[in-house]
Amino acid sequence: MLEFFVKGGPVMYPLLACSVIALTVVIERMLFWIREDMRRNQPLVDDVLELCQRGDWGAVREKVKGSRDYVIRILVNGILHREFSMTKAMETAAADEMKRMRRFLGVLDTMITVAPLLGILGTVTGIITAFNLLGTAGIEQPQLATAGIAEALITTAAGLFIAIPSILPFNYFNSRAEDAALNIEKYATSLEIVYEKLNQAQKQG
Repeated sequence: MLEFFVKGGPVMYPLLACSVIALTVVIERMLFWIREDMRRNQPLVDDVLELCQRGDWGAVREKVKGSRDYVIRILVNGILHREFSMTKAMETAAADEMKRMRRFLGVLDTMITVAPLLGILGTVTGIITAFNLLGTAGIEQPQLATAGIAEALITTAAGLFIAIPSILPFNYFNSRAEDAALNIEKYATSLEIVYEKLNQAQKQG
């Protein structure tokens, strides 16, 4: 493996950095989503909406203590600011949550783009090296150009090897963030409807 790396030439060093960064982001995001799945508490979300329907804000406060569910955090933010602007409060909280969920995805996207470009750069430098060696040694010793050809092929393969496997987790993490956004919108809208119904019932009463 070390010999393979050395044959790839100097471009292999930035490619190695890209692979380490991409792998680090994938592991970090995977652990993030595992934690978020463990913190989800759907029955609690349903209970909160039911309590809101009755206007029992004190019970809501007691019920959500210690919860780390992102949906609960957004709903609580809306409830706390219900007298002013529930919608805006939840939008602000949702924006913070989405930023947290998309953290480092831009870095992973950059690695997916940069790695193949570095591979192409290695291809170009490898071919230049091959022609230089061929020009120096002459046609009689074409085997001397194999080092440059090897460098060209290895860097191309390394760039693709980094980019292709990184696309799958990148798309997965993006889809998880989109699903979370839809989930947030669903329950935020439900809370707004429940609160509007409660206000109308109080006015009529």
